[in-house]
Amino acid sequence: MTSSPTHSPPPPPDNGPRMSREDFDSLFDSVRTWDTWSPADRGAWNRVTPAHVQRATALVRSGVTVPMALPWNTVPGPDNGKPALHYMSDLGDVEAPEPSCHKDFIAVDYHGKGVSHLDALSHIAYRGQLYDGRTAREVVDAAGAHFGAVSELGPLVTKGVLIDMPAVLGTDWLEPGTAVHAEDVLAAEKALGVTIAEGDAVLLRSGHFRRRAELGAWNPDNASAGFHVDAVPLLAERGISLLGGDGDSDVRPSPVDGLHSPVHALALTAMGVPLLDNLDLEALSAACAAAGRYEFLLVVAPLNVPGGTGSPVNPVAVL
Repeated sequence: MTSSPTHSPPPPPDNGPRMSREDFDSLFDSVRTWDTWSPADRGAWNRVTPAHVQRATALVRSGVTVPMALPWNTVPGPDNGKPALHYMSDLGDVEAPEPSCHKDFIAVDYHGKGVSHLDALSHIAYRGQLYDGRTAREVVDAAGAHFGAVSELGPLVTKGVLIDMPAVLGTDWLEPGTAVHAEDVLAAEKALGVTIAEGDAVLLRSGHFRRRAELGAWNPDNASAGFHVDAVPLLAERGISLLGGDGDSDVRPSPVDGLHSPVHALALTAMGVPLLDNLDLEALSAACAAAGRYEFLLVVAPLNVPGGTGSPVNPVAVL
């Protein structure tokens, strides 16, 4: 087991090596799982059976629960270009006098960097196609998604695995622009005493929100730590059901020519693996270090939005 981070300076960022579009297309085809499941809308969540859930519940020992959602972010900033809305709609002065009632309104354009959210399979198309070869223009319109909607996923209860790269490296965070490769995932498994298995949810901690708290906000669209595309075949081989992290899983800048979100395309469109973006994993990192283990019961319950391309979400780890 690794020791706690010792405030050593993080290594300089490296998002390489570069990959051509041709090589990416070959990789896309090699990890594709189209025509595998029914219903196809649920993609890799079909891997999680009642037996998986039973095994995951056996990981609960202390009963410590750790939520991972960011606070509802109504403040504009470099990483929150479309702030969420929250205002009071009733201050106890609308209904009859007793009892008084207070109400509020919330709304959000959540596919960004300021809100913890789930990406459903309808969120990303590549070469005009969604997961399972569905033509995006035929199944997504102004009324919403008619394939791959978040409402088709339902809740996910499975084993979660935290790949805590700062804990492995003995640093506070990965610098934005740092790529996590397949060999890094293998080294993290060994250091943290975990093994990614079929049906697992994999969460990558880069220390994003610790860095933000100490150094201030920046635009993660320009630079963020995340997976290099060369890590995806390993995750595909392991048969994961969900991928997420404190970024959006993609290292940025993208190492693939002409593609801004290659891991999104590989996970959602090729593999049918939903994504969790913008999780605050700092408390989970501390809880895992205190427990001496980096696997846990994970519960993800997206909102039931028919036609939705995703959902704000507050995943919960139970140790």
